[in-house]
Amino acid sequence: MIDSLRNVFAIPDLRKRLLFTFGLLAVYRLGCHIPTPGIDPARLLEFMQSQAGSLLGFVNTFTGGSLGRIAIFALGIMPYITASIILQLLQVVWPYLEKLSKEGEMGRRKITQYTRYGTVVISAFQSIGIALFLQGARTPSTNLPLVPEPGIGFVLMTILTLTTGCAFVMWLGEQISERGIGNGISLIIFGGIVVGLIPAIINTTQRVLSGELNPIFIVLLCVFMVFVVAFIVFMERSQRRIPVQYAKRVVGRKMYGGQSTYLPLRVNTGGVIPVIFASSILMLPVTGAQMIGQRWPSLAWLSRGFEYISYASPWYYLLYIAAIVFFSYFYVSIIYNPSDVAENMRKYGGFIPGIRPGKRTAEHIDRILSRITLIGALYLSAVSVLPDVLLSGVKLRFIPFVGDSIDAFLVGNGLEWITTGSGISFYFGGTSLLIVVGVAMDFVQQVESQLVMRNYEGFMKRGRIKGRRG
Repeated sequence: MIDSLRNVFAIPDLRKRLLFTFGLLAVYRLGCHIPTPGIDPARLLEFMQSQAGSLLGFVNTFTGGSLGRIAIFALGIMPYITASIILQLLQVVWPYLEKLSKEGEMGRRKITQYTRYGTVVISAFQSIGIALFLQGARTPSTNLPLVPEPGIGFVLMTILTLTTGCAFVMWLGEQISERGIGNGISLIIFGGIVVGLIPAIINTTQRVLSGELNPIFIVLLCVFMVFVVAFIVFMERSQRRIPVQYAKRVVGRKMYGGQSTYLPLRVNTGGVIPVIFASSILMLPVTGAQMIGQRWPSLAWLSRGFEYISYASPWYYLLYIAAIVFFSYFYVSIIYNPSDVAENMRKYGGFIPGIRPGKRTAEHIDRILSRITLIGALYLSAVSVLPDVLLSGVKLRFIPFVGDSIDAFLVGNGLEWITTGSGISFYFGGTSLLIVVGVAMDFVQQVESQLVMRNYEGFMKRGRIKGRRG
């Protein structure tokens, strides 16, 4: 491991890419601490502390705390992700975008340009909602307004500041992807989540020392988190290998092919993208309804209608799981085309034993991909939901119609959400942990591929390849 790290900084090009990536992430973190003008910071801090366990606090985790400060990067990268979801959905129903997606590099650039325009539009609308929400918000204890001088000037300044900040964050992510290492958008989300790890550890340690938390419970919690991380790593590396046989063919005087290999299909082909997409989709209506209800009391019925799918409610988790399953299949259908794989295999003389080349091969690959995608979607759902439920001490009791001997009972026509209250607030929930581990693994794999490409030994000791010196 030490030799591999030394090799990383021994390669000039790789060293520049790493420093460039870390430098832009540092710029992003700096912008997360620059406040938007016109807001009283002390009153804002009191208000955000009262929202710690709500959906607003959950969104604040993805923005690295910048939403809690209403910093210039308060919107984070979420508008870009939302615009990407909309463009990818439109590719299915709009022939023009579908044609662009198949035109290669030029088509992808055009779609990227449309995504940028959509990001600006979405961030502008979200900025308007945040500005109006802040003007009507008050501190819970003293009932003081968060904005001492509300008006059109504050609204326009907030829209300009937050929209520009979102566009700049989008530019940072694109620059990291192009000139750095890893996916820039994922790394920005990763950086926003892990920045609170040290404060969370310090806070938990202080609560243990003060006797507020039982040390044995913390040990069991750490063991549980290690198990979850190991499970994530195992699932992320799991593959379904389809055997492929290549027939011998003669080109000139040389004979090619004749070897057996396999087609690897990842169990979690979509990575953490389905989880990010599902989180973004569920955040929008609930957060918007809450802001509208607090800003205009006459529309409070709108926010009450969304209470059933508020964060940590049973219906929220059910919709969350359904969204993860949907986006898992949707995203895999975009990035992986079995027909193209079967056609390329046929061109080079490859075939799956027992399966006819062409259409039958594509159907066989699609059938296997559909099955493992379901496993991957259920894995993402379990890791995203179960740790949140277990760590918050929440039990979902389903009620049978006869008797109450089972630990369940019927309330009206639905479900009752019972909070047992374990008294522990752990920083990483299931969604955050999944994103952190997934992005970290992808980053390490890309660094390792750069090392192996230059004949250096990677982080994973697969062989005894000696790295070049000098």
